[in-house]
This record gives sequence, structure tokens and C-alpha cells, in this order.
Amino acid sequence: MNRREIPNPKFQIPNQAQGARASNAKRGNRKLWNLESAVSPALSLFLVVALALAGCRADPERYGLAELGVSRQQVHEIAPLELPQAEPNEPAPEPNQPPAEKIALSLEESRALALENNLQLKTALINPALAATQVSEEEARFESTFFARTNLLKSDQPVGTVGLIPGTNTPFPTIAASQVERLQSDLGVQVPLRTGGTLTFDLADTRTEDLLQDRPFNPSFGNSASVSVSQPLLRNAGRRFNLHPIRVASYQRDITDARTRLDVITVLGALDQVYWRLYAARKELEVRQQQHELAQAQLERARRLVEAGQRAQVEIIRAEAGVAQQLEAIIIAENTLRDRERELKRVIHRARLPVESPTVVVPTTEPDPVRYELDRPQLVRQAMDARMELLELELLLLQDDSTIDAARNQTLPLVTLEYAYSIAGTGESRSESFDMVAESDFVNHSLGLQASIPLGNDGAKSRLRRAIYTRRQRLATRANREDLVRQEVLSAADQVEANWQRILAARQNTVLNGRLYEAERRQFEQGIRTSTDVLDAQIKFADAQSAEIRALADYQISLVNIAVSTGTLLGSAKVRWEPIVPPADSE
Repeated sequence: MNRREIPNPKFQIPNQAQGARASNAKRGNRKLWNLESAVSPALSLFLVVALALAGCRADPERYGLAELGVSRQQVHEIAPLELPQAEPNEPAPEPNQPPAEKIALSLEESRALALENNLQLKTALINPALAATQVSEEEARFESTFFARTNLLKSDQPVGTVGLIPGTNTPFPTIAASQVERLQSDLGVQVPLRTGGTLTFDLADTRTEDLLQDRPFNPSFGNSASVSVSQPLLRNAGRRFNLHPIRVASYQRDITDARTRLDVITVLGALDQVYWRLYAARKELEVRQQQHELAQAQLERARRLVEAGQRAQVEIIRAEAGVAQQLEAIIIAENTLRDRERELKRVIHRARLPVESPTVVVPTTEPDPVRYELDRPQLVRQAMDARMELLELELLLLQDDSTIDAARNQTLPLVTLEYAYSIAGTGESRSESFDMVAESDFVNHSLGLQASIPLGNDGAKSRLRRAIYTRRQRLATRANREDLVRQEVLSAADQVEANWQRILAARQNTVLNGRLYEAERRQFEQGIRTSTDVLDAQIKFADAQSAEIRALADYQISLVNIAVSTGTLLGSAKVRWEPIVPPADSE
């Protein structure tokens, strides 16, 4: 049997295909862009630019310190402090400026200035606004999303087909060309569900044109409208799991509010303490100045009696030593007073009263030493209700509960139910295709179930154990914190009572030492005592006055401490704070 020679199909293109290519070349309105000539230069240019950028090395010396105008040598070298020497006995030169201004401040005015200007409070009051943005960010997880996609496809593919040998009806396999131009567009909305699923509304439009074949619809249009839902059934399912980030952000916002309230209490409590320390320092200076005047008076008496021949010359030396001793006490008291003034200036942070200003601050509020009945069990209960540290721990325990539930959810298998409903349409024009969609003649349903079960799942189980351990640790921390709060309240109450007893003892000591000083002074004038005896009695009198002042100030400070330990503040007026919302620009 003779075999008929069949042309090699790998190199043979039927005449009809060649004719189709020729006819297509004549139809300029259907010819696609010459992508090969356009894409190849563009791709080459892109590759060249990408390689050039990848080869460029950034200079790290341009950033950081260079942007601040600081050299690296300044950071790596530490220069010694050079101080010029001065004459040891020469007084320090007075600055060439007018006398220091005096400003009188009451405790209420100081509190108001601190609430308005204190830098620590300004920083703390921004934190609630930051925490609120975190809540808004987490709530935005469930915002709907509009999406739009478009895609242009040109397909030039070889297609296996059956041809006829020229001049015969004998079929043989051969290769034909298929050139298709397709423009696809897709519009829709995705709606995240609080149950963990996703609801999608989709409207698709497709224009297809076969450039080598004539079909009934060429170009043809296809449209579809679909609704699909994807819902996890175990892992990632449920409102409690999917609202976990919002709950955590809400807990953190409340914790931030509690910490801000604690910051306000801390700043105002510190202000009250600084105010009473300043009061004590100023009264201490007044006492030392008064004692210096008494020492000067003793020196004058000693000189007068020595000149009259009634006392020995040594009495003058003793009196001068007493004056020098009181002068040293004045210098120390003045330095302490300046330190206390700077502390108060820093806390209130008034624009016209900076820390370095020479302005003298005079406290006008006097101590009110009133004894109070302290119901210790009631104070402890009040502290348990009002202390922000305990409230923060309770909120953290709620957060731990939510975290445990979320970690337990992640140990479940991933099972997802998917359903899609779509209506399709096609036609020679886009309007015909949409008309078919509107008539709902071609409806599709799709229902699917997917499952993914991890083998072992050690990672999720470890995260669950860590969440449980964290909560148990927090419970122990809460019990320890409650004991510390009880101890702090009871210690503060004892300190209030002890300082009250100190006031009574210091007053009695001041009265007795004042009488002793007067007696010693009279006996000195009678020649029974020496200047040393008078000066010793005078020093004891001054020390007793200083002890009474410290007892008064410490009593006021102990009242501040017991109020802070119960989560409250002294005073009859409530303090209400509001968060600071800074401008949302980049400056």
C-alpha cells in the first residue's frame, strides 16, 4: 500500500488562515496596537532604569546628625568643663538688673496655673486623643470598600485544527492562528461582616472581538451581576472574635483615661507638696533672719557691757561667733528657698514665670492645722474604688479574657462556606447584554465548602497557653497591688496622726524654748550667764521654731498624701479634665 505524502503540519498554514490574516491586515479598524514594537523598548528602558536605581547606594552620612547640623565628632567626644577661678573671699558679682519682682500665689491659683500650663499634664492629656484614634482605626475594619478593575487582553495563540489537503477533501491536522481582543471591566462593593464573612456585590462587563473569524456577535458583549458571600464557620467566625481588636482598643482607651486621671492627681498632689515645702522654706528663712537679728542684738549688748567694764572681752568674741553661725544658717535657708521656688515654677510652668527667672514667689495660703477623724476601713474601701491602678488592672483582666477567647478560636479548623448568585447576559451590543441581565433568564448558583485542618497546631496552642498564663499572672499582680494600696492608705493615715502630734509637741517646745531664751538673756544682763549660754538658748529657740514650721508643712503634705492614696484630691472643688486634641496637620 502506497503511502500518500502529507505535508508537515508543523510548517503548513491553510490557505483560509492565510486569507484571514490578509483580510485582517486590510481591516485597519480592527487591527490591534503593535504591542511588540511598543512594549519591547519600554521594557528595555524600565530594566535599565531599575538596574541603575538598584546600583545607586544611599549615603548614610547625609541623614541623622547631618540633618541637625551636628558632627559625629561632637557625639563621640566629651569636652571637660572649664570654670574660671575667683578670689575666695570676694563676693559673687550681682547681676546688672532691676530688683527681683515678687509675685503672691495662693494654693488655688497655683493649682489653676498647673492645670493650664504644666508640661507633664499637656503631654498626658494628648494620650486619650491618641487612644481614641486607635479605636476609630479598629472600627474602620468593617468599612465597605468600592473596587474597580479593568483588563485589556490581546491573545495571539496557535490553535490545533483540521485542514484539507489542497485539491482534495482529505483532512489532516494543522496549526491555525487565533487572535482575540478582550476588554474586561469590573465594578463592585465589598462589605466586611462582623461575623467574619465578606459580602460582595459585583457588576462585570466584557467586550470580546475575534480578529480572524467572523462570528454572529463580533464583537460580542457579556455582562453579569452577582452577589457572593464567604463565611467562616469555625476559625475566624463569630462577632466576639471579629470584634476582639475593637474591644482591645476600647480597653486601651479606658486604660489611657485612667492613667490620665492618675497623672492629673499626681501632678496636683506634687504641686501641693511643693507649695507647702516652699511655704516652709520661706518661714525657715524668716526664722533664721530673726535669729540673726537677735544675735546682732546680743553682740550689741555684749559690746555695751564690755565697754562699761561689766563683762570680759571674750563675750564679744562669743557673740560674734553666734552672729557668724546665724549668717551661715541664712545662706543655707536662702539657697533652699531658691530651690523650692524653682520647683514650683517648673510645676506651674507659667509663661511669664520661667524656671530661670529671678521672680520671688510668695505663698499666701496659710496652713490650717485641723485634726480630722480618720476612719481607716472606710478610707481603704474608698481607695479600692477610686485608685486608677486597680481600675487599670481590672480593664487588663477584661482584655485578657477577650485575648483568651480569640486565641482559643484560632485553635479551631478553618472551614469556610461560600455561596454566589449571578445573572448573566450577552448580546451584540452592551445594551442588549444588560437587557438580558435585567430579564434574569440565565441565573447561576454556586455553593462551596472549604476546610483546612492544621496537623499539630502547636503555634495556636502555645499562643492560647501564653494568654492564659498572662491572665493568671495579672490576677496575682492585682492581689499584690491591693495589699500595697491598703498599706499605703494605712501608712498615710498614721502619718497624718503622727504629724498632728508633732505640731502639738513642736508648739509646746517653741513656747518653752522662747521662755528659756528670755530667761538666759535676762541672766546675761545680770552677769549670771555668758553670751554662749544666751546663744545656745537662741539656737534652741530657732530650732524649735523651725521644727514647728516643718511639722505644719508636713501635716499639710500628709493630708495631700492620704488624699492621693485614696485616689482623690484635697479641697472642696472638683477637678474635671478634658483631653487635648491637637491639630491634625504635620507641623
